[in-house]
Order: sequence, then C-alpha cells, then structure tokens
Amino acid sequence: MDTIPVYLFTGFMDSGKTSLIVETLLENDFGAGGKHVIIACEDGEVEFDEDKLKEINTDVIYIEEKEEYTKEKLALIDKEYLPDAVFIEYNGTWEYDLFADTDFPARWELVQILSTADASSFEQYMLNMRNIMVEQLFNSDVVIFNRCTDPIPKLKFRQLVKSINRKAQLVYERIDGTIDETEEELPFDTSGPVLELTDSDYGLWYLDALDHPNKYEGKQIKFLAKVYRPEKLKKKDVFVPGRFAMTCCEDDITFIGFKCKSPEASKLEHKSWINLTATVKVEFAMEYKKKGPVLYLDEWSPAEEPADELVYFS
Repeated sequence: MDTIPVYLFTGFMDSGKTSLIVETLLENDFGAGGKHVIIACEDGEVEFDEDKLKEINTDVIYIEEKEEYTKEKLALIDKEYLPDAVFIEYNGTWEYDLFADTDFPARWELVQILSTADASSFEQYMLNMRNIMVEQLFNSDVVIFNRCTDPIPKLKFRQLVKSINRKAQLVYERIDGTIDETEEELPFDTSGPVLELTDSDYGLWYLDALDHPNKYEGKQIKFLAKVYRPEKLKKKDVFVPGRFAMTCCEDDITFIGFKCKSPEASKLEHKSWINLTATVKVEFAMEYKKKGPVLYLDEWSPAEEPADELVYFS
C-alpha cells in the first residue's frame, strides 16, 4: 500500500508559507498529476486562489481553531478527499506538540518540515519570542529566509538556526524570488593549508565543517580540545576531540566534535584536555551514517582546562 506524503509548513503569519505552497504546486510542477489537499490552519495576508488550485486537482480545507485539529478531522479529510499528497500550513502560534501528538490516518507519512522566515524581522522575533521560534525551527528540515536584501546577514542567521537545529538546510530567497547561493563570510581564514582555531572560532568552524566538509579536505586543524573516549571506544584507535557548546539556551548544552583516528588514542584519558593538530579527511563514518569530516591525529600535547569550558555559536 503506497504511503501519502505529508509536507508541514511552519512559520509565523505572513512569513511566506502560503506563497511557498502555491509556488511549489503551481510553479515547480509538483501539482502535475495526482490529488492534493492543503490544510490551512491560519488565514494570512496572502490567500489561496482556490479556483486556480482546482485546475491542478488541489483542494483547500481550513482548520482555524486548535480544537478542530484532531485525528478524527484528519481522518474525515482523508476519507472525503482521498489525497495523494497533503500540505499542512500550520498556525505559527500553535505549539508543535499538537501536530506531533495528533495521529495521522493510516497511510499518511510526514516526509518534510519546511519553515519560512521573513529575513527583515527574524532577529527581532528571535529576541522577543525565542521560545516560540525554537519550537518552530527545532524539527525543520529546511529553513527558508525570504525577502532578503543585501547585505544578507547569513552567518548570523546560520548561527541562530544551527544553534537550535544542526541538521536544518538553509535557503536564502531575495525579494525578487531568486535564490542567493553565495557563501557567508566566516570570521577566520580558510584559504591556507593550516587553520588554527580559537575558542570563539570552534563552534562556527564545527557548523561550517558539518555543512561544507569538502572545504576542509586535507587541511590541518589546530584547537584546544576535550577528549571524549568512554569505555565503548577503549578498544578502538578512535576518540572524539571537541568542546561543550551552548545551543538554544543555558539548559541545552551538548558536546560537539568529529571522529578522530589515531594509534595514539589509547594514551588519551577520557575527559582530559589536549592541544590537538589533526588533518581533515572527508569519508564515510558509521557514526555519521554518511560522509563527513574525519580527523587524523598528527600530534597532541597535554593542556590546561580553559577558564570557560563552553564554546558558543556566535
């Protein structure tokens, strides 16, 4: 039995959710063939042109109150419209748990979460409504910044998003609808064969290496690292040098680092501090379940614990 893909669109009202859905269906030929249903959970500034959508066999169903968003309502939609794909325009003020805890009909399957953000107001929302923004972005697969003007503060946007959700892909859309694919400027020079990272650089380098591993292929990296080598790694020539980083809040601190290979691993004590020099190679690692940065230890020396053990994404 074929599954019915469900696409969830999150973001505040007027952040561009409706336009993105319409663009996907009408301009990108997504709506060619098949039966589609849009479940609209808010009434924004941009309205759906239902007559035009019907030309591509797409219906719009409005659920304007939280109390109406139930598994029974979704089951009725499935039974009445028999969709081949479902687009949910989620209300930006509704908690994500309502969506997550509401059971889908049997064949519905969530395949992608896309979040939209108005670039001109994103930082203000993060400052004044951080908890709601964190909830919207935490599970997103793609975050689309629209209405971008030059200069676009890409690095700042990426820091804010990646501190919440490291797996999210970021897209920047200009006012004219074109995509800006230029890379953001980093606060350290990546052009040379050796990169020496300060504590303030480490978090940004980690995020960049996560997103653009090929940029660092063959480079030597130097930084102050805490050794992660628990019992399960003791019999392997592997450890993880890294740092604890504050992500979205003081209560959310996580260890970030990449796998490092070395016959010297057995000499390194778990939770000790070292000055590390390693060469980056991009290769498949079971820990990543894909290709990514793997470090090969060149040299190390004992180091003192820093005054502030944490690093930050800013």
